[in-house]
Amino acid sequence: MAIEKSEKKTQKTESALLAKVWNIANVLSAAGVGFTDYITQLTYILFLKMDDERESMGLSSSLPTGCKWKDLRSQSGTDLVEKYEEILKELSQCEGLIGTIFTRATNKIYRPVMLKKVIDMVSEDNWYMMEGDLKGAIYEKILEKNGQDRKSGAGQYFTPRALISAIVDVVDPKITETVADPCCGTAGFLLAAYEHMRTQSRDMEKQKFLKNNALFGADNTDLVVTLASMNLYLHDIGVEQSPIVHQDSLIETSDRLYKVIMTNPPFGTRPQGSVNVSDIRTDFIRTSDNQVNFLQHIMSIVITGGRVGVVMPDSILTDGDATRKVREKLLREYNLHTILRLPTGIFYANGVKTNVLFFEKGEPTRDIWVYDYRIGVKHTMATKPMTRAHLQEFVECYCSGHMEDRRETYDAATNPNGRWRRFSEEEVKAREDLNFKWLDFTEEDDRSVAEILDEMQEEADGISAAVAQLKELLGGIEI
Repeated sequence: MAIEKSEKKTQKTESALLAKVWNIANVLSAAGVGFTDYITQLTYILFLKMDDERESMGLSSSLPTGCKWKDLRSQSGTDLVEKYEEILKELSQCEGLIGTIFTRATNKIYRPVMLKKVIDMVSEDNWYMMEGDLKGAIYEKILEKNGQDRKSGAGQYFTPRALISAIVDVVDPKITETVADPCCGTAGFLLAAYEHMRTQSRDMEKQKFLKNNALFGADNTDLVVTLASMNLYLHDIGVEQSPIVHQDSLIETSDRLYKVIMTNPPFGTRPQGSVNVSDIRTDFIRTSDNQVNFLQHIMSIVITGGRVGVVMPDSILTDGDATRKVREKLLREYNLHTILRLPTGIFYANGVKTNVLFFEKGEPTRDIWVYDYRIGVKHTMATKPMTRAHLQEFVECYCSGHMEDRRETYDAATNPNGRWRRFSEEEVKAREDLNFKWLDFTEEDDRSVAEILDEMQEEADGISAAVAQLKELLGGIEI
């Protein structure tokens, strides 16, 4: 009974805090401050408040003189905005965790009354003493809400947590292993890996290694580095030195290797003005495709015997030229033992056909097991999002840690629509690509009118976002 009361109190506290966050978000939105900008500023202010709470408990402050919560709270009006901007500028030049969270920090809430609303909201609760699970869960929900904002493009930083959970469960990182995500977004994979590993041992040295040395994440977007660092910090990870770094992984030539890599790289082409990857990574097969270069990068940073789970588009499995050469290298030098085919409608980007590739370094590919969770499957972010339960059969078929027990659910005679099928080494070698298809469901459109309208709205939002991005790239050029 006491446990039930505690859980209800936690839920109430979480929902109450989230209600405050959404309320301020709506107020700021009406004043022209987008949700992404709001979350960034909330992150900065929240860190200042937590540092003040630490200091009030007799612990040392990690902030320089003049850049503390009390310095901000003592101001009002335009002085408040000026002091806030002064603090952000100084903290962005710091080393360690502070410099990471405040990476190139700038103010986006220019009206004093609006900035004060955010500060007042944060001041009402004690965040530092709040359980890591609770404050972390609150922040995760904020990030998920931000990911749903298709107009801002924030969704590209957010991988569905149901998919992350399934990938982590089958890759099964151990508490003594290093785990990396070279394009970490808001650190969903790293956080899920941490939660998976932390219950494996109570040994203090192993727990210390997990919190301080096991995880590594990188991203080349300032906003993402801030959000990822704070996400881990609120879960009590990287309290002294964030495991997140601000870097362009594709041109990073560090010789550091990792035992486990789980990631969802950005697709498409590199941003205009970026350094040409081939000029720096001369060991890469030359290509301009982001996803192909990320696959090569991942292949180069996993240690022999290491394990990888990476989300990749269909083009990785089908395209020719440089992509085919990389694919051949993957099959020759790595054991690509499993492919999970994913449906559309699970990412905030519309119509993207993806797969999760699972491979190990050190042995060539022989048999490839494929789980088709695409044909006959329909998900939408609005009305039918994918949940962890949807992937449970795949997780069970995978047989993590005992792959010798794998058994096909496919049978040509008795179950031709079984989703789990093995393709032999001979079958793999005889193919031009790795786009395995065998299911033949007669698909009927059983969507309701509301579901059809939601999907149409998602597609319209996607088109609008693409047009806006194109206009920005063109920079007002007459066409």
